[in-house]
Amino acid sequence: MKKTDLYRNLSPKEILALQQQYCTSDDWNRIKVAEDFTPEHICHVRFSGDIYLGKFQDSFTLAGGLVKHSGLFHVTLHNCCVGNNVLIENIQNYIANYEIGDNSFIQNVNLIVTEGKSSFGNGVLVSVLNETGGREVPIFNDLSAHLAYIVALYRHYPILTEKLVQFIDRYVETHSSEKGRIGKNVSIVSAGSIRNVMIGDHCTIDGTSRLKNGSINSNVLAPIYVGYNVVAEDFIISSGSRITDGVTLMRCFIGQACHFSHLFSAHDSLFFSNCQGENGEACAVFAGPYTVTMHKSSLLIAGMFSFLNAGSGSNQSNHLYKLGPIHQGIVERGSKTTSDSYILWPAKIGAFSLIMGRHVNHPDTSDLPFSYLIEKNNQTYLVPGVNLRSVGTIRDALKWPKRDKRTDPHQLDCINFNLLSPYSIQKMLTGMEVLNSLRQVSGETSEEYAYQSARIKNSSLEKGLVLYAKAVNKFLGNSLIKRLEKISFTADSEIRARLQPNSEKGLGEWIDLAGLIAPQKEIENLIRQIETGEITSVEQINKTFDTLHQQYYELEWNWAWQIICKWYDVSLDTITSSDIIRIVNIWKEAVISLDEMLYADAHKEFSLTAQTGFGIDGNSRQKQKDFEQVRGGFENNPFVENVRRHISDKRALGDELIARMEKVKISSFIPISDRERIDI
Repeated sequence: MKKTDLYRNLSPKEILALQQQYCTSDDWNRIKVAEDFTPEHICHVRFSGDIYLGKFQDSFTLAGGLVKHSGLFHVTLHNCCVGNNVLIENIQNYIANYEIGDNSFIQNVNLIVTEGKSSFGNGVLVSVLNETGGREVPIFNDLSAHLAYIVALYRHYPILTEKLVQFIDRYVETHSSEKGRIGKNVSIVSAGSIRNVMIGDHCTIDGTSRLKNGSINSNVLAPIYVGYNVVAEDFIISSGSRITDGVTLMRCFIGQACHFSHLFSAHDSLFFSNCQGENGEACAVFAGPYTVTMHKSSLLIAGMFSFLNAGSGSNQSNHLYKLGPIHQGIVERGSKTTSDSYILWPAKIGAFSLIMGRHVNHPDTSDLPFSYLIEKNNQTYLVPGVNLRSVGTIRDALKWPKRDKRTDPHQLDCINFNLLSPYSIQKMLTGMEVLNSLRQVSGETSEEYAYQSARIKNSSLEKGLVLYAKAVNKFLGNSLIKRLEKISFTADSEIRARLQPNSEKGLGEWIDLAGLIAPQKEIENLIRQIETGEITSVEQINKTFDTLHQQYYELEWNWAWQIICKWYDVSLDTITSSDIIRIVNIWKEAVISLDEMLYADAHKEFSLTAQTGFGIDGNSRQKQKDFEQVRGGFENNPFVENVRRHISDKRALGDELIARMEKVKISSFIPISDRERIDI
């Protein structure tokens, strides 16, 4: 049955009633109504073109208790289909070429129109990273951070780029229409003009100034709010997001559960899951998941970020005043910028780094993660690995999963929150080679070492080697313990069978595709499948990303085992329970010593210096008491308690595995004929 079969013509009596209620129509025969339609709640309406009307029986209860009955009042409708129990009133201009879902509320709006055939923001080219072009990403409703990463950054695969553009063009064509849609249970109040915008179910648009050529992909499980004075053009807003308070967006993709407010402005930028922006500005930015910029004087420009926390006054420059704003930079996941920090692009900053001061010499610190970049005498100084003992780093790693606000079961981005992974550990292993090479070439007695437009003090280099080694031991021990947990063994052969990787999938380099941590070989295989035509759609690509995300821990083990063999000088053929015990003891020392460093770092937040400004007009005792009332005591601090608990839990976890391995050691010395008689 066609949708039009559900409607009937108006009766002469209904037409007369509508005319008496100041309604007009170019052709009453082009108005179709639901079987239960009644005209009494339709007043001062001008009908034009093909009109379909549902029934108007229910009421809306507004804030403060005001009740308004559904219906049409003071509106011009052209080529519209209006669902059941909709209220539309006081439309200053008109509504044209829209389907309006059941139970929607539209009041005091200037204009809602679809002009010609529209793709509603799908297919808009965003000149990300390079303002002058060359890395354009066509946005669409199902764009993931990982696909955008490949589209923007893999231009050295021209066939791949061509195929991906074809896939997206095909998607755009299937989502293009001459009619817009306003979903069910939508509220649009006191808005300006809305042109060529697709609006999903349960969306709220309140006081918005102007929306043009976009999709607002709201749904019942993850509604979207677009608030006062928002201006957006050529955009897509994904489920669960909130955009309000004077935000301006031009050619932007907004990912799931993002939050932008307080006059934030952005153009030619991509923001993926759980990004936040307030007050500042973004231009040609690739903002991976959890990119956060909250301060009025902050500018993110021509950079790729993820899990970033931008400090007040953070700034970058992509213009050397020669060939235009052509330069770009990459700040790898988990980094922070301090107040008034500055980076002159091009530059590449390693994962989980802290950027302090001004850096104009184009450093590349990607092989030295968890570092501090500090400006001293106009020179960049690098402190390798020091962020591994920072409370802030661990606090961030703990808070990211807790701050995942996505409620839509269809999640666009596959986000790996792990601080230590094959991606970060391989960088540390490379970093250790770099530091050892510097020491060998320049000599152990050198006070400073030059590296990638930066300088490293001798003491920093030595501490960096120690910290990296501890982190590697922690990660490899974690992987080993996870592999052997909750299994009883009676012989070394059983241990070896368990340690055997299931495949070679996962070996080699790993990469971070804006939140998805995956083996580079698997991404290269995906590229080959796209280029050869084995993969022919965006849906298949996203499914591949999801599969890699689900297989992460299996692939991690395949990679970790190869490193374990080299790092601890063991092999699958000869490893014994004694080797496991040795490795676990090394792991315990690494975990506990790193936790003790975190404990000491946290203690600095409770020092006398930290209490400066407390206990105003009082003595030192009152200062301390005021501090404790506001901040609490050190021993009762939730993070400190977590660190102590972590030390205890990890020690117990290691001891439990060691006890199981000790039983295997004992059994290896007992003749097989005697084992049944002995309880081991």
